Amino acid sequence: MDKILLQIAAELKVAPRQVNAAVELLDGGATVPFIARYRKEATEGLDDIQLRELEARLSYLRELEDRRAAVLKSIDEQGKLTPELRAAIEAAPTKQELEDLYLPFKQKRRTKGMIAREAGIEPLADKLFADPTLDPHAEAAAFVNADAGFADSFAVLDGVRDILSERWAEDAALVGKLREWLWEEGLFQSKLADGKDPNHADHTKFRDYFEYDEPIKTVPSHRALAVFRGRSLEILDAKLVLDEEVIPGKPTLAEGRIAIHLGWSHAKRPADELIRKTVAWTWKVKLSLSLERDLFSRLRESAEATAIKVFAENLRDLLLAAPAGKRVVMGLDPGIRTGVKVAVVSDTGKVLATHTVYPHEPRCDWEGSLHTLGRLVAQHGVNLIAIGNGTASRETDKLAADLIKRVKDLAPDMAIEKVVVSEAGASVYSASEFASKELPDLDVSLRGAVSIARRLQDPLAELVKIEPKSIGVGQYQHDVNQSELARTLDAVVEDCVNKVGVDLNTASAPLLAKVSGLSPAVAASIVRWRDANGAFRNRQQLLDVSGLGPKTFEQAAGFLRIRDGDNPLDLTGVHPETYPVVQRVLDKLARPVAEVMGKSDVIRTLKPELFADEKFGAITVKDIFTELEKPGRDPRPDFKVARFNDGVEDIKDLQPGMTLEGTVSNVAQFGAFVDLGVHQDGLVHVSQLSNKFVNDAREIVKTGDIVKVKVLEVDLARGRISLTMKLDAQAPKGGAGGPAGARGDNSYRPAGRDQRMGSGGRGAPQPSAQGAMAAAFAKLQTKR
Repeated sequence: MDKILLQIAAELKVAPRQVNAAVELLDGGATVPFIARYRKEATEGLDDIQLRELEARLSYLRELEDRRAAVLKSIDEQGKLTPELRAAIEAAPTKQELEDLYLPFKQKRRTKGMIAREAGIEPLADKLFADPTLDPHAEAAAFVNADAGFADSFAVLDGVRDILSERWAEDAALVGKLREWLWEEGLFQSKLADGKDPNHADHTKFRDYFEYDEPIKTVPSHRALAVFRGRSLEILDAKLVLDEEVIPGKPTLAEGRIAIHLGWSHAKRPADELIRKTVAWTWKVKLSLSLERDLFSRLRESAEATAIKVFAENLRDLLLAAPAGKRVVMGLDPGIRTGVKVAVVSDTGKVLATHTVYPHEPRCDWEGSLHTLGRLVAQHGVNLIAIGNGTASRETDKLAADLIKRVKDLAPDMAIEKVVVSEAGASVYSASEFASKELPDLDVSLRGAVSIARRLQDPLAELVKIEPKSIGVGQYQHDVNQSELARTLDAVVEDCVNKVGVDLNTASAPLLAKVSGLSPAVAASIVRWRDANGAFRNRQQLLDVSGLGPKTFEQAAGFLRIRDGDNPLDLTGVHPETYPVVQRVLDKLARPVAEVMGKSDVIRTLKPELFADEKFGAITVKDIFTELEKPGRDPRPDFKVARFNDGVEDIKDLQPGMTLEGTVSNVAQFGAFVDLGVHQDGLVHVSQLSNKFVNDAREIVKTGDIVKVKVLEVDLARGRISLTMKLDAQAPKGGAGGPAGARGDNSYRPAGRDQRMGSGGRGAPQPSAQGAMAAAFAKLQTKR
């Protein structure tokens, strides 16, 4: 355990005592949000991001230690555990290196090398390799054994080859050296699979990878996952190749490295040709494919980790997006033939009215739809319209614009705003068991409109009802490790919910279930208690809930808020365990809590050190003061709506040089997609985000940001909009539909080579900004 703690401390660049404190708390059942918020004293300020990384590494390293113990036991039971091998196993830093060391000792099916050893040929193999001046056939004559399957010297020498090649292929040091060399020098190559039609509709999405290669160590996540998807669909063939020219009869680069490791070179001695062929056999038959698998797994794991990280960061930004708050919202779930589903929700999220209007084909009841919507606006005081971004979104947005115009003509003082919101996951929610319980009297089709309206009021409270991966802010989400994706996204949801806090008397069961320490069963018990007994008056009443004991109370209470309750502190993030500290503060000030909360000028005159004790130090007291200064504060930003330009409603309305305002809808490493209100997101490539070098788009923008952009190019044929945030940038000549906008990866992607680990090509050079934008659009198409 000490070894694990020291390693994690070194990786996180923190003190071992901090790691030790965090591990003790985690092992004791504390959650990451609770530790990050209420145990800063113990961990000396480790934040939730550090704690999540610590938690993941702790799990990995503990699994590694368990596996290390099992390997040592297995080899020891075979009587083959030498002091040197034990030291190597105990020093192995990764699961991969541990398995390399264990490989020669694993129980495996009978191999040709085993059969040769059983026939007594191993001494000959050792003899010929040790002394290549010996004549192989002459020496092999003494080992001929027809009964064992070695009827002549040629068969015996095949046995020598099998024994040596298996031994060398299980040499952990050799395998490790080759693996790292290939990672540094290998090229990741893909091409259209034999017999596949390059013009087939399902295949053209991968055309950028029909002839592609790039150094494997620098392949970006989205390109790796695209190739792996194409390979799984049997559209692409993928290989690991080396940039070399293979000459028959001459050793390849890999074979040369094996020979160097063995300390052997061809000196034209009698046995040298046999050894040369055995080295070649070791590479071609034993190592090349297995190492390719290893490195493809490494690339996939790295690509998946990046994709999951991007998804998690986008999800965090979406969940922590500005809530519209207590506003009456009309949700419009667009549709053509089936009509536009309408739901009006109150400022507390209660469903006030639902309807279906048919402004589009085939009924085309535009005027009737406006009349119905106008009546609902007037009847319920709607001041915000949320429009889903699915099919018929553009047409429905125009309907909302006409509605707002007519309302303004009739009532100039009545301000209504409209926002196009992502409807990703709304259909999943509509058909869910929770939705059927929450909205039992509503048709499934209308529940989606309710979800669209509510997610504008409070994105966090509504989106927690939906499986995180269904929210649609990730790349290749169906291609990555699903359990790891779910674990990571669930952690993000948990962190976001606890960062904001939850209203104990209005929160849904799914939202409560994300609070630190609360399971779905306990969350359901809280709702049942609330339904039976009315609103909670104070946090202590939580202990009356079935299944909620002192430990759960400790973990959850600080994140649950009670408005207008018995104790004003229950509205804050001050944990009940520190209420005595607050009381000491109040005694010092000789004022009731109501006269202290929100009074910055009073609170800032206090010194935290004066109120610290052995249990709660100055760090905790500072946090208490912060909560008292801004009780019930929401850490999320203020709600703002992007102002779309009048007359710009369709991609056809865009012209190079236009400056527009939009909302960032998704962020990838290669750039950010921006909703301009034309129902086709534009791309700001990473090279166009700033005048300074940007490695990752998230350094500059995040999902939900409102940004100003300039149109660089518009490709009507492909539905692509190239944007820049460098507002002084000049749009390229050629206008809409110009040639640069029509380019895909083929404008800069190098040709590949054919032979697996035999010949290769150059790595992909950096594309121009416009070529890169086109390439990124191609990746988005592949993703979708």
